[in-house]
Amino acid sequence: MADTKFIIKTNNKRDLWIQIGIVVLLSLIILLIFFFIYLPWTTNHGESITVPDLRGMKLEELEEFLDDKDLRYEVQDSTFDLNMPPLSIKEQYPKANSKVKAGRKIYLTVVAKNPRMVTMPNLKDMSLKSAEMTLKNYKLIMGSITLKPYLGSVVLEQAIAAGQKVPEGTHINLVAGDGANNKEFTTPDLIGKTEEEAKFEIAASGLILGSTLPAPGTPGTITKQMPAPGTPIRTGDIIDIWITSDAPPATPDQQQEP
Repeated sequence: MADTKFIIKTNNKRDLWIQIGIVVLLSLIILLIFFFIYLPWTTNHGESITVPDLRGMKLEELEEFLDDKDLRYEVQDSTFDLNMPPLSIKEQYPKANSKVKAGRKIYLTVVAKNPRMVTMPNLKDMSLKSAEMTLKNYKLIMGSITLKPYLGSVVLEQAIAAGQKVPEGTHINLVAGDGANNKEFTTPDLIGKTEEEAKFEIAASGLILGSTLPAPGTPGTITKQMPAPGTPIRTGDIIDIWITSDAPPATPDQQQEP
C-alpha cells in the first residue's frame, strides 16, 4: 500500500504572529482576572471596614465577633473600674466608626479582675489641677475637696499619706486652700498716722511691713507709703513707710528745770 501524505499549506510567518497574539491576549486576560477579581475577592483589597464599638463587651465573646468582621485584637493594657464588669472592654484603638483595612488589629484596654496596688503620690502644695493630673497618671480618682481659708488654691492635706499602697481606682479626698485671702483689695491709707497705728493696720490687712525710712515733716507721723493708698494689693504683699524721726520740740514747761 502506498503511503499517503497530507500536505497543508500555510503561511508560517502569519501563523507565528497569530499564535503570539493569542498567548499575549490570554496572559492579559489571566492577569486582569487575578488582580481585579480573584485578589479583591480573597483579600478585600481596596475595601475598608468600619470598626465596631467594642466597649462594654466581654473579652470571651470578642474573638468570634471580630473574626466575622475580618478584624483582630490585642489586649494592650488593663485597669480597674468598679462601674464595669471584670474582663470587659473599657477602651479601644482605633475608635469606634473608624475606617480600617481588613485584618487590622484593634488594641484594647480591659477591666482587670482585681485592682493593682499603686504608691500614693505626694500632692501637698500642688494646685488642684496638677493634683488631679497626678492622680490620673497613678490611675487614682480625685474624691471630695474640702476648702479652708488659705492664701493659695493648693492642696493642704490628703486623706491617704504619700508612700502608702492603695488600689487603683481609689477615690482620694483632699483639703485645699480656697485662695480667698489672695484676692486683690486697695492699699490702706497710712498717711498722717503714727508708726504704731500704721503697724496695727498693716497687720490687720494681712500685709507685711517692709522698710521704715526717715522723712521730714511732723514728728512721729507717716508722710509717705509704697504702694500708695488705693493701689491694688494682695494679702502677704510688702508695704514700705516713711516716718519722721525728729524728736518733737520741747514745751516751755519741759524747758524749765525742776
